[in-house]
Amino acid sequence: MENVVIIGSGCAGWTAALYTARANLNPVVLTGVTPGGLLTTTSMVENFPGFPEGVDGYELMTRMQKQAERFGARTKFATVEAVDLSQRPFVLTVDGELMQARTLIIATGAGHRHLGLENEHRLEKKGVTYCATCDGALPMFRNQPLVVVGGGDSACEEATYLTRFASTVYLIHRRDQLRASKIMAERTLANPKIQPVWDTVVTDVLDVKQDKVTGVRLRNVKTQKESALDCAGVFVAIGHVPNTQLFKTVLDLDEAGYILPTKGAATKVPGVFVAGDCVDRVYRQAITAAGMGCAAAIEAERFLAAE
Repeated sequence: MENVVIIGSGCAGWTAALYTARANLNPVVLTGVTPGGLLTTTSMVENFPGFPEGVDGYELMTRMQKQAERFGARTKFATVEAVDLSQRPFVLTVDGELMQARTLIIATGAGHRHLGLENEHRLEKKGVTYCATCDGALPMFRNQPLVVVGGGDSACEEATYLTRFASTVYLIHRRDQLRASKIMAERTLANPKIQPVWDTVVTDVLDVKQDKVTGVRLRNVKTQKESALDCAGVFVAIGHVPNTQLFKTVLDLDEAGYILPTKGAATKVPGVFVAGDCVDRVYRQAITAAGMGCAAAIEAERFLAAE
């Protein structure tokens, strides 16, 4: 039986692992299908304290993992398939095997939000992608016009990164100004290879018949005018959806799927704590996720000590 099982291996998960490991609780981290979480798909993190020159997202996660493991945290590259929180010890089904836990820290993060278009799904990995850092350098995208959908920091970062490879990057946004932070927006709009397309949404991705992306169909939300834009790739950066489907019948979730804590990091189930982007719908930053991971770890430690 495990003292502490941590589901998720992003900033929240590794920070929780570090704190519980230093408390001699011998935690185990279940990484999920994306070890390190979404931050591993980010090329450069410039707003995490302690890295004045910025740090590669993958490197940051690797450093966090090594730090936690130094104090005794164990890493298991596995996926949780089911949870039974009806009684303690909790029972998790992990890659077909059962695992018992005295306490559970949920740090499952979030996944990419999709446009919801039929052809978006059909052309995924054939020109439709959700990670410029992962796919931007592929030969199919080099010296080609590319589309980025979104208007926040993520979309701006994707668009800026893609200018290394694309002939032109069209930034499609449904509003008439970016939602990104001021410095990110200014940097993006000053880039001569980025062309913003305001007040516009993508209504279709072309062309399934050719089994690859050849363009997008657009609609201006103010004039309702429709148009087509040629491109070789569509990079979707319109936000994230919390990875909480596993807990929708056992924990309280809000309408968007975020887990609702009761007090601090605790949930309605004693011994179950939450941290990071699966609970935080307001800030959703690496540093706030790390802070929440710390809080969840301290609460789990105190919970076990009280017993």
